[in-house]
Amino acid sequence: MTADTLPPHLAFLEGGGAATQLILARDWSDHPFGPPETWPHDFRVALSLVLNSPESMILAWGPDLHFFFNETYFPLLGPRLSWAMGARFDAVWADALEQARPIIDEAMAGRTQRFVDLPWRLATDRGEADTFWTFSYSRVLDAAGQVAGLFIFTNETTARVLADAALRDSQEQLSVALEELRSLNVTLEQRVVERTAERDRMWDVSPDLLTAIDARGLIRRVNPAWRELLGYDGDALVQRSIMELIHRDDLPLAETSLALSLEGRVGRTEVRMRHADGHYEWIAWVGAAHRSEVFALGRHITQQKAAEEALRQTEEQLRQAQKLEAIGQLTGGVAHDFNNLLTVIRGSIDLLRRPDFPDDRRQRQFDAIADAADRAAKLTAQLLAFARRQPLTPEVIDVGASILTLTDMIHTLSGPGVRLVVEQPPSPCFAHVDRSQLDTAIVNMAVNARDAMAGQGTLTIRIGSEASADGVERVMIAITDTGEGIPPERLDQIFEPFFTTKQLGAGTGLGLSQVFGFARQSGGDVHVLSQPGKGATFTLILPQSRQQPGDASTLGLVQTAERAELCVLIVEDNIEVGQFAVEALRTLGCQTVIATNAAAALAELTADPARFDLIFSDVMMPGQSGIDFAHDIVRDHPGQRILLTSGYSQVIADEGSHGFALLRKPYTLAELAQQIDRLFGG
Repeated sequence: MTADTLPPHLAFLEGGGAATQLILARDWSDHPFGPPETWPHDFRVALSLVLNSPESMILAWGPDLHFFFNETYFPLLGPRLSWAMGARFDAVWADALEQARPIIDEAMAGRTQRFVDLPWRLATDRGEADTFWTFSYSRVLDAAGQVAGLFIFTNETTARVLADAALRDSQEQLSVALEELRSLNVTLEQRVVERTAERDRMWDVSPDLLTAIDARGLIRRVNPAWRELLGYDGDALVQRSIMELIHRDDLPLAETSLALSLEGRVGRTEVRMRHADGHYEWIAWVGAAHRSEVFALGRHITQQKAAEEALRQTEEQLRQAQKLEAIGQLTGGVAHDFNNLLTVIRGSIDLLRRPDFPDDRRQRQFDAIADAADRAAKLTAQLLAFARRQPLTPEVIDVGASILTLTDMIHTLSGPGVRLVVEQPPSPCFAHVDRSQLDTAIVNMAVNARDAMAGQGTLTIRIGSEASADGVERVMIAITDTGEGIPPERLDQIFEPFFTTKQLGAGTGLGLSQVFGFARQSGGDVHVLSQPGKGATFTLILPQSRQQPGDASTLGLVQTAERAELCVLIVEDNIEVGQFAVEALRTLGCQTVIATNAAAALAELTADPARFDLIFSDVMMPGQSGIDFAHDIVRDHPGQRILLTSGYSQVIADEGSHGFALLRKPYTLAELAQQIDRLFGG
């Protein structure tokens, strides 16, 4: 016979799970109570309540307080579990009897007691340990009003007590030095009953709020704990709506919980209840319906809420400290790299200025300056990509075909010891992204994989598509290496700027930061899976485009323009950059007029609208921005060709170039010529 096949005369044992199995497994022939089918009605009702409670509960019955308990109580018994069911209380807890006896005597005399966070050293299923408990003792009266036994509710609060102590210690350290702040983990466990029924014999002694309400939310009765916790007399609450006592901001939660209970499910919620003196207390409610009533139990959790808020504030202070540390690290890394590049540029210029500097070495220094400038531009682009502020020029591309064009470069970068495998999707995958930034991200991940394998192993690039949980199609680019893998403690750091495990001078630590920033700015993400010794897989996730790439043959572009006939209005507030633009355009054969702001440029344009073939304007300028300036020109001078240029702009980063042609700083003479040819070629 099991708990699932109980005969009618043992139906009171239903719902007890493993506790019922212990009762059925015991031989009761020599027990003072006799077999279960002969147990008195009052004892059966009380025991059924205990067995079905989700709370840790004890029932001690009879003059010798024979010990019965539910499945939730098992962990407390440790080695006693196999024989404790039905044994005498003084046998089960012989080691704690001296501490428990005065409490039991008080409860049996009708003086109910509740002990909060009581320290107790017990031998449990975890071994002997110092623990903390909240106990509630109350006597049980039989139908004749005589003392028949004792109910004991137990709730282990060890985790919360220790967490509160840790929180107080952390707050004290925070006042001394923020950098010594330690992360706290506070576990605030809320255990409430999921099944309630009218418990007449427990009603008056429960330390928690008990109430019965009808389907409209009107209170039918409350227990005396309402006066203790909220200051209300029971008679004053009968026939009042319980919603009148709930903070208005919490009413939707309360109404939803009541509706769940009326549907036959367990309704749980945490709301603020108005005290009789006007202030509010936090109460965690659990409600279950029985016939036309909802029985609800409310536990006072105001102190736990205060502890949660204190922890939240502490964690926020820790996050702010971490932000400051990251900014310091970022600033130092940028300064280090840029100072190196400026050293090359400044030193090369000094050498070139020397009249005795050999001609055969001049070209080498020119190349060094150009290379340093290119690396500075790349560093700036990586920083902007990490911060998701890099102005992108997105287009619809075939991702698989684009990556195939990089294979020769990846082969060269990886070296002869790395075998490259590219797995193309069964059908083309299109994405709307910046092609150059995608290429940079793929190369950065490939180089990172090469370094992880120390130049020996297999590098696999797998392109495919899949639907996310919300049905959105995504392009997946997975790059897998056979290297040593990434330790778990470093997985959260690998995308941080300037974080690198390489030796000094072997890398800037910005490669994966660029991948992360590009992915997020493109509306995607990047994930990493790795186990030490089993390699790593970086997966770049991009939104899939339903459009297909345009046919380049239909663009109607020509390769050159009659630039000698063009007059360009340059709008640039930086004198040095403006002079460079003038020289560059004159070198390309154009005529130029320069204005230092949008207002001066508009005056030039208004004076002679037909004079200028092209407006070449910076985006970030004092006064009116280049974007607004361009919109004004389009409105007042339709058909006027406009070319914008920017090293960084918040508007460009957030909104794009608004449809205007964009040339990124720093730019070369060839890139400037290409943009002009595009504008005048079609």
